[in-house]
Amino acid sequence: MSSAVIVDVVRTPSGKGKPGGILSGTHPADLLSYVLKAIVERNDLDPALVDDVIAGCVSQAGEQALNIARTALLSAGLPETVPGTTIDRQCGSSQQAAAFAAQGVIAGAYDVVIACGVESMSRVPMGFAFGGKSVYGAQHAARYPEGLVNQGISAELVAARWKLDRETLDAFSARSHQRAAEAATGAFDREIVPVTVTGEDGAETLVRTDETVRPGTTAEGLAGLRPSFRNEALAARFPEIAWRITAGNSSPLTDGASAALIMSEEKASALGLRPRARFHGFSVVGSDPLLMLDGVVPATRKVLARTGLSIEDIDLYEVNEAFASVPLMWQHELGADPERLNVRGGAIALGHPMGSSGTRLLTTLVNALEDTGGRYGLQTMCEGGGMANATIIERL
Repeated sequence: MSSAVIVDVVRTPSGKGKPGGILSGTHPADLLSYVLKAIVERNDLDPALVDDVIAGCVSQAGEQALNIARTALLSAGLPETVPGTTIDRQCGSSQQAAAFAAQGVIAGAYDVVIACGVESMSRVPMGFAFGGKSVYGAQHAARYPEGLVNQGISAELVAARWKLDRETLDAFSARSHQRAAEAATGAFDREIVPVTVTGEDGAETLVRTDETVRPGTTAEGLAGLRPSFRNEALAARFPEIAWRITAGNSSPLTDGASAALIMSEEKASALGLRPRARFHGFSVVGSDPLLMLDGVVPATRKVLARTGLSIEDIDLYEVNEAFASVPLMWQHELGADPERLNVRGGAIALGHPMGSSGTRLLTTLVNALEDTGGRYGLQTMCEGGGMANATIIERL
């Protein structure tokens, strides 16, 4: 079998996912086209060699409908002979895209493939795809008669079950901003593809930095924010919740795109390209859809068991910061070193453009391993509906 290697990884800056955000004037297909075009040009790759483009996108409606992978690759100028497909594994969509791409290479179905993801939460808001209707039918309701909850409530349940107090959540969140702000002074330069945006006055601006990072964030400042998800009905249903999840210790709504160029090691050699990392292991699991966010623990244990590695063998961890309670719970359960966790900040600071987050984490992980000299990196992502992906890569 061929081994699947990562030749390059790129991302756009993160924009606030609301009207007026720095990337909100950019169509999501155009946003994705920026990283597709960049990853081809940076590697002087003949785009006709790309066997497939696999894109993650969660809200596949409105401007993100009708297979945005195909729309974006044509917008990027790739040949019409290049196919594309769009997948949804909720927040882990582009992490799953990278896994599918790598597995296709390992199986011999692909030589060259681009895994990518995009979400414009300013232009296609969360819930837009539902059209005001329930996504659950009668059989689902029969299995879960009390009903499921949104991820904010699940984050509260995680905080309650693992006894994570407000001070711990806010301190972790402040650290995310501080680490991201430090990385923004140069460490992110290799991974960010600038995006040209046009203002209402027609003037063009080149966006090079993440809009979501707040360098001055402190735990003391976050302590003044009110809980985001409490209401009387939920408080009565879940008396164990202390209501500690706020806008400050959650990931913000975000616009962004990212991409990874993946191929067989033999193809990379034939093209004269230097692989930067190798895929070493994959896992995907389902978990309790009410608690929803704890799947990162069994997903991590599964991929470690498959690869024969221990958590101590992993040099850097990227655990998506959908909410601060998730990486803190993961760290506790795995006995992981906090100094190896999200060393350049996470989604609380860098944002969580849902369909893009998987390959965004991969982008940051590859670059951080190279800069620190680490060998193995692990990324894991909690996902809506109670699922999680985990991936281990090896720096080359």
